[in-house]
Amino acid sequence: MRDPTSFLATEYRQLVDADLDWKLRVLGGPSAPWCSVDGKKVLMFCSNNYLGLSNHPRLKAAAEEAIRTHGVGSGSVRPIAGTMDLHMELERRLARFKGAEASLVYQTGFAANAGLIPQLVGEGDLIVSDELNHGSIIDGVRLARAERAVYKHADSSDLERVLAAAEEHRPAYRRILVITDGVFSMDGDIAPLDRIAAAAAQHGAMVYVDDAHGEGVLGPGGRGIVSHFGLGRDRVHVEMGTFSKAFGVVGGHISGSRDLVNFAFNKSRTWLLSGSHPPPVAAACLAAVDVLESEPEHVSRLWEHTRRFKKAMRDAGFNTGKSETPITPIIVGESHRAKQLSDRLFELGVFALPIVYPMVAKDQARIRTIMNAALSGDDVGFAITAFEKAGKELGIV
Repeated sequence: MRDPTSFLATEYRQLVDADLDWKLRVLGGPSAPWCSVDGKKVLMFCSNNYLGLSNHPRLKAAAEEAIRTHGVGSGSVRPIAGTMDLHMELERRLARFKGAEASLVYQTGFAANAGLIPQLVGEGDLIVSDELNHGSIIDGVRLARAERAVYKHADSSDLERVLAAAEEHRPAYRRILVITDGVFSMDGDIAPLDRIAAAAAQHGAMVYVDDAHGEGVLGPGGRGIVSHFGLGRDRVHVEMGTFSKAFGVVGGHISGSRDLVNFAFNKSRTWLLSGSHPPPVAAACLAAVDVLESEPEHVSRLWEHTRRFKKAMRDAGFNTGKSETPITPIIVGESHRAKQLSDRLFELGVFALPIVYPMVAKDQARIRTIMNAALSGDDVGFAITAFEKAGKELGIV
């Protein structure tokens, strides 16, 4: 009898043969500047833990206290019996931090995109999406039954062209949703959200920004891309974010009007049908907001390290693309060269993984570095030296 699951091994082997499979490295402790990876002490240089908060003492203390007072799980989904006072306080504090009427916490950032986008638009509507949007946006768009259009990456003029053409559509679209990443995770560039919002407003479209990599990084005190551009909530209608990057914990969220939040938690099945955050997770997220508000030095240090590292890489002759943020790609071309560079860096004590096709174009393989505020100046210098040494040995610079 034919094995109906034989394709699993076949397709996995094809990935291995093409050197496109993920080979997992294992941390033997916290995500800290110096950590144990596969039993080797290395400098962490590829974590999304921008501000080093995942091991911050205030977050750990808050999680421990929440276990003592609330246990380790909520026991339910939010709309039934899984909403605790910790969840409500987190949403109140987050909305205040973001300067929004209201916020809603989802289980993950992926769940926010997959759960909300298909509810905002459907049949008779149009989604207009940046061509390099994140996979979670793409999946959310696919779940929606709306028509789709794509504009050139970060090109507000092309967006204007698409929106103008949409006005000629008959029958007229009920709703139009423009959606973009805030910071693009592979290249580290920033969406021109001010121009995107202006174009959308001219054509009566909603604006949805996924600011997963901008929170804790952009704007005063790390408040994100909407704050970075000084935009009002009447211009950016949905600001989506995550607790799993700069906030150092896990979870997704949206911020905007009270109407948006009321709509979202009544309509998003990912929110309605998934267990709520365990008490220690909610408490740690709340502590992260506290830290962002009271310890601005983390964001300042992140950018200080970022500027130093970018300059050193460019001076050394590396191609860092068009990055404007603490995501700095070291673009080397072919996939095997990126993997060689990553392996040599690991030998030299720096953990920085390669990003290869199909996550980026075949000739755009890279090491994606992500700066961390918890690094010391000596740590950044150590990484610079390792990159320069490995780059010269491999003929990259």
